[in-house]
Amino acid sequence: MAASPSHDVTELRLDAETIAAVDRSDMLADIVGLPEHLRDALWKIESAGLDPWDSPGGLVVAGMGGSAVGGALARAMLGDHASRPVLASRQYGLPAWTTPETTILCASYSGNTEETLACYEAAGALGAPRVVVTSGGRLAELARADGVPVIPVAGGFQPRAAVAYMTVAALEAAWLCGAGPRMGAEIDVAADHLEQLVVEWGADGAEDCEAKTLARALHDSVPVIGGAGLTTPIAYRWKTQFNENAKIPAFTHELPELDHNELVGWRDASALGRFAAIFLDDSDTHPRVKERIALTAELIGDGATGTHVVHTRGHQAVERVLSLVLLGDLVSLYVAVLRGTDPTPVDAIETLKQRLAAS
Repeated sequence: MAASPSHDVTELRLDAETIAAVDRSDMLADIVGLPEHLRDALWKIESAGLDPWDSPGGLVVAGMGGSAVGGALARAMLGDHASRPVLASRQYGLPAWTTPETTILCASYSGNTEETLACYEAAGALGAPRVVVTSGGRLAELARADGVPVIPVAGGFQPRAAVAYMTVAALEAAWLCGAGPRMGAEIDVAADHLEQLVVEWGADGAEDCEAKTLARALHDSVPVIGGAGLTTPIAYRWKTQFNENAKIPAFTHELPELDHNELVGWRDASALGRFAAIFLDDSDTHPRVKERIALTAELIGDGATGTHVVHTRGHQAVERVLSLVLLGDLVSLYVAVLRGTDPTPVDAIETLKQRLAAS
């Protein structure tokens, strides 16, 4: 059963039966399917038969929402191994510095995202190499007509649930255009690791597991997520998953910059509402930033409903990034269940698209 405003959520079990009563479109299955999505994404790219090419200008991943996040996560995974610029671009046009020597990966799950279609046309006018990753739509039609390679994506998902496909496509495009090494082996290892985490954090996991415990702690609060270095794009993913799955406001910032402004804003936060602070930490976070996380959590304590430091799991960067992607996706779904909110529908986004189409 779903929690009512007066229900003590600490008593509510987050088991498969409780989740299914709220998660009517089974978003949970898409989230815990992340390991298999990674493997399928690699197979789909290999089956596309793309030959490597050279782009001295690097890679721009042009997309919006759940289709864009793969570019940002891929950049974090590549880290110092990126030999050329790799940038996620979320806008109607390409960055001003883009040249014909820059590969443009146009990422749109539906294939009908108008901002991404605009970037596809701009890249064509510029004469830049283009690759498309999509499940179909207008983007696929244009690419096939223009002879542009299309990386296929499995259908039937909400765009945000296709994060594995978009991330793997960005990593492979970076390798193909000479912007970084191939990460296929690391993706395979990460998929195996995530299967273990699904058992630990999923619906059949213990009620006191990290994902369920954090969801209960965040219930009835506005999450404010801080990232640093590797975890910065993951913090943004957490924010957007709280927005779309739990249907609540959420905000994100980056350390150490957060300590130069947002820190002061917590002074009177408790007088304005219920805000919970979450800091995403990693084994490779700069030691001074680790110290800042601890001090910041202490200093904002009186203004927050709670402060939570969450750590990546795993060894290499692909494992660690995806461990927190999985955790954030599950926590946002569990918060939705605690609120009695079906995580799948995004009515406000659909309304906006309809109104834009009519204008």
